[in-house]
Amino acid sequence: MTVTHRLVTWTIKVLTGLLCRIDAEQLARVPERGPLILVTNHVNFLDVPILYTRLWPRPVTAFAKAETWDTPGLRFLAELWGAIPIHRGEADLTALRQGLAVLEAGYILAVAPEGTRSGHGRLQRGHPGVVFLALQSGAPLLPLVFYGAENYRRDWARLRRAGFHIVVGRPFHLRAEGVRVTREVRQQMTDEIMYQLAALLPPAYRGYYANLDAASQTYLRFLPSARSEILHAQRHEIMSKTPEEVQRSEALL
Repeated sequence: MTVTHRLVTWTIKVLTGLLCRIDAEQLARVPERGPLILVTNHVNFLDVPILYTRLWPRPVTAFAKAETWDTPGLRFLAELWGAIPIHRGEADLTALRQGLAVLEAGYILAVAPEGTRSGHGRLQRGHPGVVFLALQSGAPLLPLVFYGAENYRRDWARLRRAGFHIVVGRPFHLRAEGVRVTREVRQQMTDEIMYQLAALLPPAYRGYYANLDAASQTYLRFLPSARSEILHAQRHEIMSKTPEEVQRSEALL
């Protein structure tokens, strides 16, 4: 790490801490090193600097849209943090191969399958690039979500710090196990990964993946001590129901 890297990273960490009330305690669940695919949602421009500066000094990188390199200031930051340029709306195999290389080098690779910022914080449907990375590398996936800062402009206009909550889930692997990975299978795998993100979010933020009962887990493999986030979310929601509602829900579990 260069002096410039340390200074810029520390400065941005301080600035984001002044602008936002960041609940980052669960980042302690993120391993110190990779290979690891950190699967996240993508809400707005705050996500990356807050996550990177609070994971540092872990060796972590992420994909950034190729247009980032058109703006000198953003290009400086992307290159300083080792971001991988990716062309959205296409299968950018060059970027995906670079992602595999950093996983092989023991890095943590952050991937946002939505592909673009939502702005409103509700999950959009995921794209299957993450499936290629997971199957080719064999690296575990760790779901991580943000919420609460989607209305940061309103909060700042009122001279209030925006709330920024980070929730980290439990790791799992993606396995095809002899199944031919067609376009439909890739999308199902992507949706199964995204449902794990959805289960970490409050219901109002689940968006496309709001109905957890519709989730499948055909291609996900959890460690014995790391059960599905969907099961945890459903149990939590049952605990908040009336006895009559519990009886109707027990069959689901």
